[in-house]
Amino acid sequence: MNPHRILFATVPFDGHFSPLTGLAVHLKQLGHDVRWYVGGHYGERVQALGLPHYPTVKAPVINQTNMDELFPERKTIRNPISRARFDVKQTFLNPIPGYVDDLLAIHAEWPFDLIIYDLACLGALFVQELLAIKGVAVGVLPLFESESNPPSDNPHQAPLKRWLIRQAKQAKLYLTFRVMMKPCNVLYNKLRHQAGLPPESGFMFESVFRNAHLYLQSGVPGFDYPHRQLSPNVRFVGPLMPHRSGRKAPFMQAERTLAYKHVVLVTQGTFERNVEKILVPTLEAYKNDPDTMVIATTGGSDTEALRERYPQPHFLIEDFIDYDAVMPYANVYVTNGGYGGVMLALKHRLPIVVAGIYEGKEDIADRVQFNQVGINLKTETPKPVQIQRAVAQILTNDTYRQRAQQLSQELGQYQANALAVGYINALMTEKTGTLVSL
Repeated sequence: MNPHRILFATVPFDGHFSPLTGLAVHLKQLGHDVRWYVGGHYGERVQALGLPHYPTVKAPVINQTNMDELFPERKTIRNPISRARFDVKQTFLNPIPGYVDDLLAIHAEWPFDLIIYDLACLGALFVQELLAIKGVAVGVLPLFESESNPPSDNPHQAPLKRWLIRQAKQAKLYLTFRVMMKPCNVLYNKLRHQAGLPPESGFMFESVFRNAHLYLQSGVPGFDYPHRQLSPNVRFVGPLMPHRSGRKAPFMQAERTLAYKHVVLVTQGTFERNVEKILVPTLEAYKNDPDTMVIATTGGSDTEALRERYPQPHFLIEDFIDYDAVMPYANVYVTNGGYGGVMLALKHRLPIVVAGIYEGKEDIADRVQFNQVGINLKTETPKPVQIQRAVAQILTNDTYRQRAQQLSQELGQYQANALAVGYINALMTEKTGTLVSL
C-alpha cells in the first residue's frame, strides 16, 4: 500500500482518544502521513506522539472537565433518560456543525484521503460522506445491540424460549432507540439536512455502521454475546490500547502489596468526578480490614481530600497509576465500567466488580456478568457492604478468575494494530488481502 494522508478525529474524552493513539503511531511508523484533529488539552498529547495537531476552531470543547460549568442545569436532571438525552445532545450532536466546518477547512489545506474516527465523532462521518472519501470508525465501547447488529439468538435454546427472548430484546431495542432517544434522532437528521445529507432511519449511531466503510471494534468476540449477526463492515481487532513509549515503568509499591492477603484496585475513571459513588464506598468497606490493601486511582478528583479522610496504612490513593504495572499485583478490580480499564483487567486475568449505568457503562457491566468474569452491582452508587460481598464472592469462587484467564488468552491472540492495518490496507486497495507493509 502506498503512503496515505490519514487524519484521526476524536471527541475530547480520554476513553475516545487514548485507545486510538497506538494505531496512529503504528501507521506513522509504516510511513503514512498521520495527523490528528481534537480539541482541548489533547493537542499536547498528540504532539507528544510526534504527530501534527489540528485544534478545534469552530467546534466547542466539551468533556468531563467543563460539562457542569458549561451546563449547570445538568446537575438538576435526575431522570436517567432525560440525562442521557441531554448528554448526547450537548456532547455529541450540537458540536457536529463545528466539527464539519473544521474538518472541511483542514481538507482544503491538507487533502487527507482517509479519515479514522471514534464512533462518537459524528462530524467526521458527515465529512466522510460529504467528501466521498474512505472512512474508518473505531468502536471504543462494546458493540451495542442494534438493528445493524441484532441481539444474540441462541440456537441451542428451545424454539419457544428462543422466540420469546428474541421478541423481548427487539422490543427493548425499539423502546430504547426509537422512543426514548427519539428527540436525539430527530436532531441528528436535522443536522444532516443542514449539511446537505440524506436522513437516516432509526438510532443515530446506526448510521456509523451503515456508512463507515470499515468499523474496527476494540475487543474480542469472547466478550461479546454469542450467536450474533454483525454488520458486514464490523471487524474485531483485539484490544486497542494507548501508545506506550519505551519500557514499561515498574510499579514502585509492588513489594508493599506482598504484605497483604488481598489487594483491591478501585477506580471510577476520569469522566466521573463524584468520588462518593465508588471510591468512598470501597475505602469505607475496607478501612477496618488491615489484611486487604486498597489501591485507589482518582483520575485527579479530590485526591488529597481522600488521603486526609482515609489515612489508613493499607490504603494507597493516587491521581493516576499505570494499570499495566499495578494490575499483576491486584486480586480484584472495582470499577464503574470504563471499557479500556475492563479490557486491561481481562488482559491481566483480573476479575471485576462493576457499578455503572450511565455513559454506556450498563452494557459493559452486563457483559462482565454474562461472561462470568465478574459481578454487576447494577447501580451507580453501591453501598460498602455490596462491594465487600461482591469482592468476597469473587475471591472464593474460582469461576471468575478462570473465565478471566480464558478471555485473557483470547485477547492475547489478537495483534490489534497489525490486524487494523491489514483491514485498512484491504479497504484502501479495495481488496480482501492480507497485511501489506510499506
